[in-house]
Amino acid sequence: MRHLSVPFAPALRKPEDLITMVENRTVISRPQFELNVFETHLQADNVRLQFDDLVFTSMLRGKKVMHLKGDTHFEYYPGESVILAPGEEMRIDFPEAKESNPTQCLALAVNQDIIRQTIHLLNEQFPKAEDGDMWDITWNQFHFRNNDQLADTLSRLVKLSFEPHQSRDLLANLSIQELIVRLLQTQARKVLIDHASENSSKNRLAFAISYIQSHLGEVLCIDKLSEMACMSKANFHRSFKRELGFTPVEFIQKERIQLAKKLLGDMSLSLTDVCFRSGFNNTNYFFILFKKLTGQTPGEFRKLTPVVH
Repeated sequence: MRHLSVPFAPALRKPEDLITMVENRTVISRPQFELNVFETHLQADNVRLQFDDLVFTSMLRGKKVMHLKGDTHFEYYPGESVILAPGEEMRIDFPEAKESNPTQCLALAVNQDIIRQTIHLLNEQFPKAEDGDMWDITWNQFHFRNNDQLADTLSRLVKLSFEPHQSRDLLANLSIQELIVRLLQTQARKVLIDHASENSSKNRLAFAISYIQSHLGEVLCIDKLSEMACMSKANFHRSFKRELGFTPVEFIQKERIQLAKKLLGDMSLSLTDVCFRSGFNNTNYFFILFKKLTGQTPGEFRKLTPVVH
């Protein structure tokens, strides 16, 4: 079973309440954003959709195929999100949608003022580690898998939007700001982690990340990593958490579990071998952490993993 960070999904509309079977739209408008819940209960192609503001979308149920500007197209599944610039058109196919298997997707159109205010606040009070490196939306990092923090924040925002209490708008505005921060962290994390080696000469965190990725099977000391990044231990921890959304120790754990998942495909390795080759020195801790991060034990994961020849 693959672990997916899927936001809270509102209940599907009853068939008699649907205005249309293709992209039936439920709209909740608030001062700083507009929340749209789209449902499609019928196979369809080339459905066009466009928003005047930045739009953050997240799949909840089913599958669709997104076509964006140029020749960009991709399959879109639950646990994934997409951001689009104001005015950018989406063309959407629903190859598997039907009444028994509808698609459901959130589209959150966010007021430009609160985006600018949040980015300005981050750059003023929580600057990035490298001088001249500013927080901003990276438009080429538009399609990504949710992390738990992003999904939890979006879930809280959706639930608040449907609640009737008077403090709803205030709490929703705070959640919108948190969502923007989580989005920026998600994009920064993808750039730093996926391109660590090529950025290691100009970014201290990327240098540390590249070193971690190359030495997962060895002892990794935070004191040494912070020295390599030319930072105090406290500043290294703070900068890492701020820009990536998790601590250096949490990152090392995640990377080692990813390595273990690859090694589990080699049936010549015992579970103990996989544990130690992944950098863990305690099998009980390895089994507990693997189950926590993947939802499966190493043995259960191995049974569903293609064998490496």
